[in-house]
Amino acid sequence: MPWKECSVMDERLQFVAELCGEFGISRKTGYKIFDRYQECGVQGLTDRSRRPFR
Repeated sequence: MPWKECSVMDERLQFVAELCGEFGISRKTGYKIFDRYQECGVQGLTDRSRRPFR
């Protein structure tokens, strides 16, 4: 049986899609949370105000 080739991006997409499905959130929201974590660490996961900037 030959090895299946896949890219890092394909693996990341599959990972995020499975996690979002498990927790019942959209992939867009999952990526937003993940990006915030990468930028700010654990502090980026705290609740933020939803009030508009204006």
